[in-house]
Amino acid sequence: MYWKQTRIKFLALIFGTGMLVLGKTIFFPNADKPIINTFVFPEEVPLAQWQPSVASPIKSLVEENPNLVTEKHYRYVKNNLSLDIEMRYLQNLYNADVGGYIQQYFAITSPAVMRQQKGVGYYGVGIDKYKAYLSSCINPRGNSTFTHTQFRENRYFKDITFDRIMPLLQGKEALLDKRCLWVHLSIPLRKSSPEAAYQVLEQVWFSWYRWWQPRFPKP
Repeated sequence: MYWKQTRIKFLALIFGTGMLVLGKTIFFPNADKPIINTFVFPEEVPLAQWQPSVASPIKSLVEENPNLVTEKHYRYVKNNLSLDIEMRYLQNLYNADVGGYIQQYFAITSPAVMRQQKGVGYYGVGIDKYKAYLSSCINPRGNSTFTHTQFRENRYFKDITFDRIMPLLQGKEALLDKRCLWVHLSIPLRKSSPEAAYQVLEQVWFSWYRWWQPRFPKP
């Protein structure tokens, strides 16, 4: 019975989406053009128990990824432990696979281990030489994602809502909001175990996510 109801709801969603797309195509033929939104990262972001520090320039990926709009590097220190947080704002994504980004842009060959936190979402943790890292994609709606499948499901089930119908039909917003704040955190391993380092990163990530999610760039 449960699966039958779920199937009916899914088919209704697909039908409604199809009708919406058809109407938008007929009455607003230019509404599907990529939407490029400017955004400036704040100079400082509060992070409890951590002190801001001077951040060195990060490797810029703007020229390598046409969907990357802007990027920012934050550095914090606590008890002589340095924490680096790289933020990248991407738009019009057709592939939001964070694991693939890690391998492509950071040359990290060992696969990350995907984890999930209730109320936050999915993220991946791993080791890169002498550093532990955590990486994830903050979505405009829905929880954070690590794979493209998770990102796509968020778009279909979170973006298509009644309160967005008019902005969609007027071409002010895209039907599927394919934007992402890619977050990559890292700390040196030193003498700690990988799991101990992951716990430090997770505590930071949960706090970081809760600060950024309601402040996701406006469309």
